[in-house]
Amino acid sequence: MLTVDFIDENELITAVQLDEIEKLLQFAAEQEGIDEDAEVAVSFVDEEEIQTINKSYRNKDSVTDVISFALEEGEDEDYEMPDVPRVLGDIIICVKRAEEQAEDFGHSIERELGFLSVHGLLHLLGYDHMNEVDEKKMFGRQDEILNAYGLTRE
Repeated sequence: MLTVDFIDENELITAVQLDEIEKLLQFAAEQEGIDEDAEVAVSFVDEEEIQTINKSYRNKDSVTDVISFALEEGEDEDYEMPDVPRVLGDIIICVKRAEEQAEDFGHSIERELGFLSVHGLLHLLGYDHMNEVDEKKMFGRQDEILNAYGLTRE
């Protein structure tokens, strides 16, 4: 089972939205074959904070919608600690950018938050979109998960 730890110090997200994101991430983890105990942290931040994170860790001085930090990258996958949950990493979502994108794409904020959450989770699981082939694979998988969950574009 996936445990989701939420950090929303500025109270940018409602309790209902948090509950829905948690259910979606658990569903996505199941779809990706994660059957052991695992953890992910999801933070909701403002534009200033995500820009600072983006500049510090990615050398990009701009606001972005989502950033993921995988904790398993490059680790020996055969190494396991018994009775310790697998810690996947952190997903950081800019709520203001999510609201803007939801309006631009003509769908709900819930759909956009779900899209960004699944996008972040897939990054934590090793998906990427640095080239056209990987992008097609990742975005196709995102759509499959969101559609199977029932969170389609409205």
